[in-house]
Amino acid sequence: MKVLVTGSAGRVGRAIYIHLARSYHVVGLDSTPCSTADFIGDIRDEALLHRALKGVDVVVHTAALHAPHIGHVSDEMFHEVNVVATTKLAELAVANGVKQFVFTSTTALYGHASTPNGRAGWVTEQSKPLPKTIYHHTKIAAEVTLEAISNARDFPVTVLQMSRCFPEPVEQMAQYRLNRGIDYRDVASAHRCAIEKRLPGFNRFIISGKTPFDPSCCEQLFNDCEAVLRVRSPKLVAVFEQRGWSLPQSLDRVYDSSKAQSELGWTSKYGFESVIDLYDDGFAEVLPSKNQSSG
Repeated sequence: MKVLVTGSAGRVGRAIYIHLARSYHVVGLDSTPCSTADFIGDIRDEALLHRALKGVDVVVHTAALHAPHIGHVSDEMFHEVNVVATTKLAELAVANGVKQFVFTSTTALYGHASTPNGRAGWVTEQSKPLPKTIYHHTKIAAEVTLEAISNARDFPVTVLQMSRCFPEPVEQMAQYRLNRGIDYRDVASAHRCAIEKRLPGFNRFIISGKTPFDPSCCEQLFNDCEAVLRVRSPKLVAVFEQRGWSLPQSLDRVYDSSKAQSELGWTSKYGFESVIDLYDDGFAEVLPSKNQSSG
Protein backbone atom coordinates (compact mmCIF):
# COMPACT_ATOMS: atom_id res chain seq x y z
CA MET A 1 0.00 0.00 0.00
CA LYS A 2 1.27 3.46 -0.92
CA VAL A 3 0.75 6.40 1.44
CA LEU A 4 1.29 10.09 0.71
CA VAL A 5 2.14 12.23 3.74
CA THR A 6 1.88 15.98 3.21
CA GLY A 7 3.85 18.30 5.47
CA SER A 8 6.40 15.49 5.76
CA ALA A 9 9.32 17.75 6.64
CA GLY A 10 7.51 19.11 9.70
CA ARG A 11 8.08 17.64 13.13
CA VAL A 12 4.85 15.66 13.31
CA GLY A 13 4.69 14.88 9.60
CA ARG A 14 8.22 13.52 9.67
CA ALA A 15 7.37 11.29 12.65
CA ILE A 16 4.31 9.96 10.83
CA TYR A 17 6.31 9.35 7.64
CA ILE A 18 9.02 7.39 9.47
CA HIS A 19 6.53 5.38 11.53
CA LEU A 20 4.41 4.42 8.52
CA ALA A 21 7.45 3.60 6.39
CA ARG A 22 8.01 0.51 8.55
CA SER A 23 4.86 -1.01 7.08
CA TYR A 24 4.00 0.85 3.87
CA HIS A 25 5.47 2.47 0.80
CA VAL A 26 5.48 6.12 1.93
CA VAL A 27 6.15 9.28 -0.05
CA GLY A 28 6.22 12.77 1.40
CA LEU A 29 5.40 16.23 0.11
CA ASP A 30 6.63 19.46 1.66
CA SER A 31 7.81 22.91 0.66
CA THR A 32 11.02 22.35 2.65
CA PRO A 33 13.68 19.97 1.28
CA CYS A 34 14.14 17.08 3.67
CA SER A 35 15.00 13.38 3.69
CA THR A 36 11.30 12.65 4.24
CA ALA A 37 10.10 14.95 1.42
CA ASP A 38 10.03 13.15 -1.92
CA PHE A 39 8.07 15.94 -3.62
CA ILE A 40 9.19 19.51 -2.98
CA GLY A 41 6.74 22.35 -3.51
CA ASP A 42 3.66 24.27 -2.43
CA ILE A 43 0.63 22.32 -1.24
CA ARG A 44 -1.44 24.68 -3.42
CA ASP A 45 0.34 23.54 -6.61
CA GLU A 46 -2.24 21.36 -8.35
CA ALA A 47 0.21 19.92 -10.88
CA LEU A 48 2.51 18.86 -8.05
CA LEU A 49 -0.41 17.20 -6.26
CA HIS A 50 -1.29 15.22 -9.38
CA ARG A 51 2.28 13.87 -9.54
CA ALA A 52 2.42 13.10 -5.83
CA LEU A 53 -0.93 11.26 -5.88
CA LYS A 54 0.09 8.81 -8.60
CA GLY A 55 -0.57 5.27 -7.37
CA VAL A 56 -1.42 6.44 -3.84
CA ASP A 57 -3.90 4.44 -1.74
CA VAL A 58 -4.03 6.66 1.37
CA VAL A 59 -3.42 10.37 1.90
CA VAL A 60 -2.27 11.60 5.31
CA HIS A 61 -2.66 15.37 5.24
CA THR A 62 -0.62 17.18 7.89
CA ALA A 63 0.48 20.23 5.88
CA ALA A 64 -0.97 23.46 7.29
CA LEU A 65 -0.31 26.89 8.67
CA HIS A 66 -0.35 26.78 12.48
CA ALA A 67 -0.78 29.06 15.47
CA PRO A 68 2.83 30.40 15.32
CA HIS A 69 2.09 31.76 11.83
CA ILE A 70 -0.60 34.10 13.19
CA GLY A 71 0.53 37.69 12.71
CA HIS A 72 3.16 36.67 10.19
CA VAL A 73 0.88 35.65 7.32
CA SER A 74 -2.50 37.04 6.31
CA ASP A 75 -5.87 35.56 7.18
CA GLU A 76 -6.35 35.04 3.45
CA MET A 77 -3.22 32.90 3.34
CA PHE A 78 -4.51 30.81 6.25
CA HIS A 79 -7.71 30.20 4.31
CA GLU A 80 -5.86 29.33 1.08
CA VAL A 81 -3.53 26.82 2.71
CA ASN A 82 -5.70 25.30 5.44
CA VAL A 83 -9.07 25.25 3.67
CA VAL A 84 -8.79 25.69 -0.10
CA ALA A 85 -5.70 23.49 -0.50
CA THR A 86 -7.17 20.81 1.78
CA THR A 87 -10.38 20.80 -0.27
CA LYS A 88 -8.47 20.55 -3.55
CA LEU A 89 -6.27 17.74 -2.23
CA ALA A 90 -9.30 15.72 -1.11
CA GLU A 91 -11.06 16.24 -4.44
CA LEU A 92 -7.96 15.20 -6.38
CA ALA A 93 -7.55 12.20 -4.10
CA VAL A 94 -11.06 11.03 -4.99
CA ALA A 95 -10.41 11.65 -8.70
CA ASN A 96 -7.16 9.68 -8.54
CA GLY A 97 -8.71 6.64 -6.90
CA VAL A 98 -7.31 7.15 -3.41
CA LYS A 99 -9.13 4.85 -0.99
CA GLN A 100 -8.82 6.82 2.27
CA PHE A 101 -7.99 10.29 3.58
CA VAL A 102 -6.59 10.93 7.07
CA PHE A 103 -6.56 14.56 8.18
CA THR A 104 -4.30 15.78 10.99
CA SER A 105 -6.28 18.40 12.88
CA THR A 106 -6.02 19.96 16.33
CA THR A 107 -7.85 20.10 19.65
CA ALA A 108 -7.00 23.81 19.70
CA LEU A 109 -10.03 24.46 17.48
CA TYR A 110 -12.36 23.95 20.48
CA GLY A 111 -11.14 27.35 21.63
CA HIS A 112 -13.21 28.91 24.41
CA ALA A 113 -15.28 25.72 24.72
CA SER A 114 -12.23 24.08 26.31
CA THR A 115 -12.23 26.44 29.27
CA PRO A 116 -15.63 27.07 30.89
CA ASN A 117 -15.77 29.34 33.91
CA GLY A 118 -15.04 27.87 37.33
CA ARG A 119 -14.16 24.34 36.29
CA ALA A 120 -11.90 22.41 33.96
CA GLY A 121 -13.44 21.73 30.58
CA TRP A 122 -14.05 18.10 29.67
CA VAL A 123 -13.57 18.07 25.91
CA THR A 124 -14.88 15.30 23.66
CA GLU A 125 -15.67 15.06 19.96
CA GLN A 126 -19.20 16.19 20.83
CA SER A 127 -18.00 19.49 22.31
CA LYS A 128 -19.02 22.47 20.20
CA PRO A 129 -16.01 24.52 19.07
CA LEU A 130 -15.85 28.17 20.08
CA PRO A 131 -12.86 29.33 17.99
CA LYS A 132 -10.55 32.13 19.09
CA THR A 133 -8.21 32.65 16.13
CA ILE A 134 -8.01 32.39 12.34
CA TYR A 135 -6.09 29.15 12.84
CA HIS A 136 -9.03 27.65 14.72
CA HIS A 137 -11.54 28.94 12.18
CA THR A 138 -9.66 27.46 9.22
CA LYS A 139 -9.16 24.06 10.82
CA ILE A 140 -12.88 23.89 11.61
CA ALA A 141 -13.71 24.91 8.05
CA ALA A 142 -11.38 22.25 6.65
CA GLU A 143 -13.07 19.56 8.76
CA VAL A 144 -16.51 20.70 7.62
CA THR A 145 -15.44 20.62 3.98
CA LEU A 146 -13.93 17.16 4.33
CA GLU A 147 -17.12 15.86 5.93
CA ALA A 148 -19.13 17.19 2.98
CA ILE A 149 -16.79 15.54 0.48
CA SER A 150 -16.87 12.28 2.44
CA ASN A 151 -20.66 12.24 2.49
CA ALA A 152 -21.10 13.28 -1.14
CA ARG A 153 -18.48 10.90 -2.59
CA ASP A 154 -18.76 8.00 -0.14
CA PHE A 155 -15.10 8.65 0.61
CA PRO A 156 -13.59 7.43 3.91
CA VAL A 157 -12.19 10.39 5.87
CA THR A 158 -10.76 10.16 9.36
CA VAL A 159 -9.94 13.36 11.26
CA LEU A 160 -7.42 13.09 14.09
CA GLN A 161 -7.52 16.11 16.40
CA MET A 162 -4.16 15.99 18.16
CA SER A 163 -3.58 17.77 21.43
CA ARG A 164 -0.55 19.83 22.49
CA CYS A 165 2.59 18.35 20.94
CA PHE A 166 5.70 20.53 20.84
CA PRO A 167 8.85 21.05 22.92
CA GLU A 168 8.30 22.99 26.15
CA PRO A 169 9.68 23.05 29.71
CA VAL A 170 9.88 19.59 31.24
CA GLU A 171 7.54 20.06 34.19
CA GLN A 172 4.91 21.71 32.00
CA MET A 173 5.11 19.01 29.36
CA ALA A 174 4.97 16.27 31.99
CA GLN A 175 1.81 17.60 33.64
CA TYR A 176 0.17 18.19 30.26
CA ARG A 177 0.50 14.49 29.46
CA LEU A 178 -2.25 13.96 32.06
CA ASN A 179 -4.80 16.30 30.51
CA ARG A 180 -3.94 18.08 27.25
CA GLY A 181 -0.71 16.81 25.71
CA ILE A 182 0.52 14.01 23.47
CA ASP A 183 3.85 12.55 22.37
CA TYR A 184 4.62 12.87 18.66
CA ARG A 185 5.26 9.09 18.58
CA ASP A 186 1.73 8.48 19.84
CA VAL A 187 0.42 10.83 17.16
CA ALA A 188 2.20 8.73 14.54
CA SER A 189 0.79 5.46 15.88
CA ALA A 190 -2.72 6.96 15.88
CA HIS A 191 -2.38 7.64 12.17
CA ARG A 192 -1.32 4.04 11.58
CA CYS A 193 -4.34 2.80 13.55
CA ALA A 194 -6.64 5.03 11.47
CA ILE A 195 -5.20 3.61 8.26
CA GLU A 196 -5.50 0.03 9.47
CA LYS A 197 -9.11 0.47 10.65
CA ARG A 198 -10.17 2.35 7.51
CA LEU A 199 -13.55 3.22 8.95
CA PRO A 200 -16.29 3.99 6.41
CA GLY A 201 -17.69 7.49 6.06
CA PHE A 202 -16.53 10.48 8.07
CA ASN A 203 -15.05 10.00 11.53
CA ARG A 204 -13.45 12.37 14.04
CA PHE A 205 -11.22 11.45 17.00
CA ILE A 206 -9.39 13.33 19.73
CA ILE A 207 -5.82 12.09 20.12
CA SER A 208 -4.42 12.95 23.54
CA GLY A 209 -2.52 11.33 26.38
CA LYS A 210 -4.40 8.83 28.51
CA THR A 211 -5.78 10.75 31.46
CA PRO A 212 -6.18 9.56 35.07
CA PHE A 213 -9.10 11.99 35.45
CA ASP A 214 -12.83 11.71 34.72
CA PRO A 215 -15.61 14.32 34.44
CA SER A 216 -16.26 14.18 38.19
CA CYS A 217 -12.85 15.77 38.75
CA CYS A 218 -13.45 18.91 36.69
CA GLU A 219 -14.43 21.35 39.41
CA GLN A 220 -11.68 20.27 41.78
CA LEU A 221 -9.09 20.19 38.99
CA PHE A 222 -9.75 23.87 38.43
CA ASN A 223 -9.89 24.89 42.10
CA ASP A 224 -7.53 22.49 43.88
CA CYS A 225 -5.57 20.55 41.30
CA GLU A 226 -2.85 19.46 43.71
CA ALA A 227 -5.33 17.52 45.83
CA VAL A 228 -6.60 15.65 42.76
CA LEU A 229 -3.07 14.86 41.61
CA ARG A 230 -2.13 13.37 44.97
CA VAL A 231 -5.00 10.90 44.60
CA ARG A 232 -5.05 10.30 40.83
CA SER A 233 -1.36 10.60 39.92
CA PRO A 234 0.81 10.04 43.00
CA LYS A 235 3.80 9.00 40.86
CA LEU A 236 3.87 12.40 39.14
CA VAL A 237 3.58 14.11 42.52
CA ALA A 238 6.53 12.10 43.83
CA VAL A 239 8.68 12.98 40.81
CA PHE A 240 7.85 16.68 41.09
CA GLU A 241 8.59 16.78 44.81
CA GLN A 242 11.85 14.87 44.39
CA ARG A 243 13.03 17.36 41.76
CA GLY A 244 11.78 20.48 43.50
CA TRP A 245 9.23 21.33 40.84
CA SER A 246 6.01 23.09 41.73
CA LEU A 247 2.77 21.22 41.23
CA PRO A 248 0.07 23.00 39.21
CA GLN A 249 -2.66 24.59 41.32
CA SER A 250 -5.23 24.56 38.53
CA LEU A 251 -5.85 22.68 35.28
CA ASP A 252 -8.18 24.31 32.79
CA ARG A 253 -9.16 21.40 30.51
CA VAL A 254 -8.99 17.68 29.84
CA TYR A 255 -9.07 16.19 26.35
CA ASP A 256 -10.82 12.82 26.36
CA SER A 257 -9.38 10.34 23.85
CA SER A 258 -11.53 7.38 24.93
CA LYS A 259 -13.36 7.26 21.59
CA ALA A 260 -10.09 6.74 19.70
CA GLN A 261 -9.08 4.07 22.18
CA SER A 262 -12.31 2.13 21.71
CA GLU A 263 -12.97 2.62 17.99
CA LEU A 264 -9.46 2.79 16.54
CA GLY A 265 -7.84 0.38 18.97
CA TRP A 266 -5.26 3.08 19.73
CA THR A 267 -3.76 3.97 23.07
CA SER A 268 -1.09 6.44 24.08
CA LYS A 269 2.15 4.77 25.11
CA TYR A 270 4.23 7.74 26.20
CA GLY A 271 2.99 9.32 29.43
CA PHE A 272 4.66 11.79 31.76
CA GLU A 273 7.38 9.25 32.62
CA SER A 274 8.64 9.35 29.03
CA VAL A 275 8.95 13.14 29.27
CA ILE A 276 11.23 12.75 32.30
CA ASP A 277 13.28 10.09 30.49
CA LEU A 278 13.75 12.29 27.42
CA TYR A 279 14.73 15.22 29.64
CA ASP A 280 17.26 13.17 31.61
CA ASP A 281 18.75 11.83 28.37
CA GLY A 282 19.20 15.36 27.01
CA PHE A 283 16.79 15.14 24.08
CA ALA A 284 15.93 18.46 22.44
CA GLU A 285 12.31 17.29 22.50
CA VAL A 286 12.05 18.61 26.07
CA LEU A 287 13.18 22.05 27.24
CA PRO A 288 14.94 22.67 30.57
CA SER A 289 12.91 23.34 33.68
CA LYS A 290 11.89 26.92 34.40
CA ASN A 291 12.00 26.19 38.10
CA GLN A 292 15.30 27.47 39.45
CA SER A 293 15.17 25.16 42.47
CA SER A 294 15.52 22.15 40.17
CA GLY A 295 19.09 23.16 39.35
